[in-house]
Amino acid sequence: MKEIVTIQVGSYANFVGSHFWNFQDELLGLADSPESDQVFKSHGLNMDVLYRTGETQQGILTYTPRLVSVGFQGSLGSMSSRGTVYNEVSETLVDTLTWTGPVTTRASQPLKKNLFLQSLYLEENMDVDSSRACDNGNSDTHTEIEDKDIVDCLENEVQYWTDFSKVHYHPQSLYELCGLWTDIKDFNNYGSGREAFSGGLHAEEINERLRFFVEESDHPQGIQFIVDDSGGFSGVAGEFLENIADEYANIPVLLYSVHSPDSFLGSRNKKLTASHKLHDAVSFSKLSDFCKLIVPLGLPSLNTSKLSKHLYFEDRKPYHTSAVYASAIHSISLPFRMEPLGPSAPLGLTSGAITINDLVQMLSGQARQNMVTILDVSMPAPALTGSQFQKSFLQPLNPEIADDVEDMQALESMTIHGAFASGCKRASVSEVQDAVQAAYLNSVNRPKFSHLSIAQCPLPIPLPFPLIFGNLVGQHGELFDTPVSSSASRGSLEVHSVPMAARLRSSNAVLPFLENRLGNLRKLGIARGALGTELLGNWGFEREDVEDMGETLSNMVTKLNPPSLESSDSD
Repeated sequence: MKEIVTIQVGSYANFVGSHFWNFQDELLGLADSPESDQVFKSHGLNMDVLYRTGETQQGILTYTPRLVSVGFQGSLGSMSSRGTVYNEVSETLVDTLTWTGPVTTRASQPLKKNLFLQSLYLEENMDVDSSRACDNGNSDTHTEIEDKDIVDCLENEVQYWTDFSKVHYHPQSLYELCGLWTDIKDFNNYGSGREAFSGGLHAEEINERLRFFVEESDHPQGIQFIVDDSGGFSGVAGEFLENIADEYANIPVLLYSVHSPDSFLGSRNKKLTASHKLHDAVSFSKLSDFCKLIVPLGLPSLNTSKLSKHLYFEDRKPYHTSAVYASAIHSISLPFRMEPLGPSAPLGLTSGAITINDLVQMLSGQARQNMVTILDVSMPAPALTGSQFQKSFLQPLNPEIADDVEDMQALESMTIHGAFASGCKRASVSEVQDAVQAAYLNSVNRPKFSHLSIAQCPLPIPLPFPLIFGNLVGQHGELFDTPVSSSASRGSLEVHSVPMAARLRSSNAVLPFLENRLGNLRKLGIARGALGTELLGNWGFEREDVEDMGETLSNMVTKLNPPSLESSDSD
């Protein structure tokens, strides 16, 4: 078993992570449910790759994510930073205090749990003492009416990522950045994050939490890192990643840098606009220094993207938009926990198991060694026999990507799971393989190398999933030509699972993204009299540091576009 440790840094990263872990929790619940579909009972995935077993002081066995989550103090909403299953009283420092003067204690009232979290609490208490619940008339906490109330509540009231989380976390998992000497609205650039991470005991404490999960792992295959890089948390992540590179040099990091649509809102203030552009360039350059593969995610608008054909989004709601990125990350991560088959073993429920290191070598270890990858997704994926099943059905989740680019050196790794052969019939592993091979044979632009991973288990849709499915999507993710409902959007009460396809690819289609960041850094940070020179100094960067970042971005561009070599003294 090769374990993965997951790290989530920043608000939007934790929104993405909350959906991701809800999918895992749903898979665990469906595997144990006598009423669930057989495809969930035998999914062929090793969940121990992502989870750890433990035991509370009361002797209760636990199964919790191998996770370190970092956010602002107060960003956990009504959840305790010690989680919910470990109820040990945290150590206090009362015995070590030397102050003898008066002490004033200020305590805020805990936030009230929303309807969904209240229902979880009732359900768990029923499991502990069902007879008491029956006496109180609470034996049926999940009627259809109540579920509808829960869904409506989440659509309108989600403020924190914990508001829709149905997962139990270990006390070492949830870390709050306390005592920041800055307003949250000013925590909007790489420099503020660097300063926050280095201040106080934050660096030591966060590193210690990661060490807890890594050192208890027998054979860690890698770190899955999700960072909200639209503000100061990219600086926190950059410093954290540098420590990881120093301490765990042999453990590869797969990094997802995520932007929410509201982070793309423009400003009429010239200085503020320059700050945002510089931040994006600096953040991407610094984060890429300490990982093996980086996936920049975040479209300016999902509601106006090609995904909106079958999905409905409110871009202003991170609860909505983060669900798509979490779904794609879930799909891409499936091969990391598939049980590998021997060379003579028959095809079963899964095929194409790989590790994080295998993926890194496939996509960035080849001739041009490009580490910046594009994540494409199809949600829901069309049936194999339908006319839609061709390479174009996958849509990129990365910003600033070139369309219809011919790249003879392209490399990719694709995952398809829960696909339908036709109608409502699930496709076998061999049927998916044949369909993908046929699609490639008919394609004009073929990659130099492609790896395919397949699972029969679709993406399960848990109760707290948002109402983002359009009215052409059926109960199991089937795609219809005519509406199946009068409602414009549907959620977990109407759609229980969906087939998915996701692809990571190394392609020169990412060049516009890289060239824009390189151009902004040169214009605003390196050129003589640049508007952002003083700003970069305030963030703690010397001119030599900025030039190094420019060199990093220039090398990325050159690897994908060798003829574009420019003189080193170019502005």
